[in-house]
Amino acid sequence: MRSHRELAALAARQHGVVSNPQLRRLGFSSSAIGRSAAAGRLHRLHRGVYAIGHTSLTPHGRCMAAVLACGPEAVLSHFAAAWMWGIARAAPREIDVTVPGRGRGRDSIRVHRAPALRGEDRAAREGIPVTAMPRTLLDLAAAAPRRLDQALESAERLELFDLREVGELLARCGGHRGAARLRRAIADYREPRFTRSELERRFVALIRASDLPPPATNRVIAGFEIDAYWETERFGVELDTYEFHGGRRAFERDRLRQEELKLLGIEIVRVTGRRLDREPNALVDRIARLLAHRRHELSRQAPRRPAEAD
Repeated sequence: MRSHRELAALAARQHGVVSNPQLRRLGFSSSAIGRSAAAGRLHRLHRGVYAIGHTSLTPHGRCMAAVLACGPEAVLSHFAAAWMWGIARAAPREIDVTVPGRGRGRDSIRVHRAPALRGEDRAAREGIPVTAMPRTLLDLAAAAPRRLDQALESAERLELFDLREVGELLARCGGHRGAARLRRAIADYREPRFTRSELERRFVALIRASDLPPPATNRVIAGFEIDAYWETERFGVELDTYEFHGGRRAFERDRLRQEELKLLGIEIVRVTGRRLDREPNALVDRIARLLAHRRHELSRQAPRRPAEAD
């Protein structure tokens, strides 16, 4: 029968589960649904939600069933959404679902009410309605603040994090319980607007205003340019911001470069624009300590000829 073929196709798309309204739209009457349940073809999971043929559901099937049980506007949220996005490791035991109106918790479902949920707060993962990434992060900030930094790092690594979208969400959801925490957490992702030359000028000016000896700038050693270099200490500083990474190849090239300089007996540290902008005094103190440590190291080694510029 056509209705049974359509039901099988729907169940396949929905990880083995269907809702009562969906069954009715496929032409199944209440009595037909009842007979199928009695015969073991439908297995009740929640009120109005059934598994097809068996109850050995995957975590995705459990999540889909929870969303279907909470109505047509419901979305997976909080920990369950974080798992669906791949920024949480373990599948949730109790599934979080957010609804735009009133909602009551059910067995294994934790229902949240969010009257301000908009279209841009919604997404889909593997066919399951889920909160969009910015909203998922906002909900995690409220429910699990200790997991927020790890979730942000995972979202960035998976290229799912958009600072602009998160900022727009915070602008209209400032009263959310997680807003302040999320705002503080994303502050580390807001880069100071430096060009590379501006960054170099600010760093050199900061060093010259201190008691530290001034470094050589843009020194080329063995074919590698070092932003700031103290020749006596064989110590260099690379100035960096997120925009300067230049992708995966540049990332790998920078690591190889650092290894090659290490083999030449030159120690390199990286200083970000964010750090230079927010904690200049602490940065100067750290550079001073690193230089002192480097002098101590070299004093214990046999003298060697300084590397020459190309």
